[in-house]
Amino acid sequence: MTHLLEVEDLQVNYGHIRALKGISLHVASGEVVAILGANGAGKTTLMRTLSGLIKPAAGKVTFDGHDTTRMGADRIVRLGIAQSPEGRRVFGTLTVEENLHMGGFTRPPAEIAASCAHVYQIFPRLHERRAQLAGTLSGGEQQMLAIGRALVTKPRLLLLDEPSLGLAPIIVRNIFKVLSDVRKTDVTVLIVEQNARMALKFADRGYVLEVGKLSHEGPARELLASPEIQAAYLGRG
Repeated sequence: MTHLLEVEDLQVNYGHIRALKGISLHVASGEVVAILGANGAGKTTLMRTLSGLIKPAAGKVTFDGHDTTRMGADRIVRLGIAQSPEGRRVFGTLTVEENLHMGGFTRPPAEIAASCAHVYQIFPRLHERRAQLAGTLSGGEQQMLAIGRALVTKPRLLLLDEPSLGLAPIIVRNIFKVLSDVRKTDVTVLIVEQNARMALKFADRGYVLEVGKLSHEGPARELLASPEIQAAYLGRG
């Protein structure tokens, strides 16, 4: 497998605070890679930097051979990277369908319609709610919408930031079941997730981020079996 995404010595500052302290990682085409870590470890900062929403102080990001380190977020979307952000961030005063169309702003109208139809197949609940204002949806439905909005761009790399955050366990299981189907459509996935057990069962490989630095990396099953990772992130069960 070739590396679709390569991150080399990435450093990000918030004023005098260094949030990312030289992160290097890669994601191969077709892989699912999990980023684990506690609150404040830098996970969302990493995702926002990969999306072009934050400019790094140093380092390099390469996507499919393109240097995206200082590229604008709109150009990054056009290259094939889409993000489902932490906290969902749907447009609450727009309908479900209007939210999906907003996700396809880089694509011709006919292609947006086809992508929306595909999203409705993946998330039938969204089809049922397509004329409903997004702000009136349940948390699980809003998460489906956030993921669907990202999929409308027809991404090659899907960035998922805390897709299980604030959701009931049964909804989380349903979300990950759908994501397992999404990965079968040749979409590469980089997922940030505090539910480490669920993320590692879903992923091929994983990285552990601690206070802006990578502390562990390896195949997901090895991280699941690691006593150190179990003690820090998995607990019992």
